[in-house]
Amino acid sequence: MAEELIIPVGTDRKEIYEVLLPQINSLIETESDLTANLANIAAALKEAFGFFWVGFYVAKEGQLVLGPFQGPIACTRIPFHKGVCGASYSRQKTIIVPDVDQFPGHIACASASKSEIVLPVFHRNGTVAMVLDVDSDQLNDFSETDAEGLQSILTLLERKL
Repeated sequence: MAEELIIPVGTDRKEIYEVLLPQINSLIETESDLTANLANIAAALKEAFGFFWVGFYVAKEGQLVLGPFQGPIACTRIPFHKGVCGASYSRQKTIIVPDVDQFPGHIACASASKSEIVLPVFHRNGTVAMVLDVDSDQLNDFSETDAEGLQSILTLLERKL
């Protein structure tokens, strides 16, 4: 696949996820390098939706460590029990935060971030390998449509872990 996304203009998020899924699959299906795949997924999501920040935090050394991302500089290390990323990791579930200022213990890596969605990514053995963190500079920007669309993309990634 050419390294260019084809995203129809004027479609809603659900349709964008549906169009994006096979394109991301084409990007990662024959690539064995995890870093390359994470980088391409983050770039595709940023390009398709224009999110403020998109990236991965990988579980290592007893914490979440910044992985490939798109957007402004970010927090480098997050304890497993801190912030939205830590909550998603430790609870092993997707967390949607409509207003980050209302989330107890939110870590403000960028003051422009207003809402957030974080999804865990699982190893085949069922442990959390990393989290996908997506931030918006708009309040209440994420919904179940995003949770489902992002999860479908992460399912492609989890097959490779």
